[in-house]
Amino acid sequence: MTSSDPLRAQLIGLLRGGNAHMPFSEAVANFPEGMINVRPRNVPYSFWHLLEHLRLTQLDILEYVMSADYREKEWPRDYWPAPDAEATKQQWDETIASFNRDLEQLIGIVSDESTDLFAPVPSTPEHNILREILIVADHNAYHVGELGILRQVEGAWGPGHR
Repeated sequence: MTSSDPLRAQLIGLLRGGNAHMPFSEAVANFPEGMINVRPRNVPYSFWHLLEHLRLTQLDILEYVMSADYREKEWPRDYWPAPDAEATKQQWDETIASFNRDLEQLIGIVSDESTDLFAPVPSTPEHNILREILIVADHNAYHVGELGILRQVEGAWGPGHR
């Protein structure tokens, strides 16, 4: 999905990644199944916890942008899985698929020429859609980069990855 509007096109590129940061799809590609629940050295969460945090946070902002009935979630409980939670390969794949579906919804909002990017979000007049899209992109870029670095630290990239 692209846009003829230069601002929208730039936002879509930012959400998809690949300009100044690694895209989500590359960060999770060919991830070793046996490492899903590994906690990298000196990190209090597993690789799956990190992915689930990305999904939960992005979903929260999507709901915030779309719902006049939005209710603030509790930090950190509602933004991270339980510390002792572990995922199966199926749950790992579901986290990735859900993240991608929600990202596509956000991209759809940005792509829709009828969306006023400067309009307030329905539940909070002092925040606008553009602000929330930038927060999603910033948060995702930060943690996708973290995922890439942690994969490197733990030797989870496999041969030939740079």
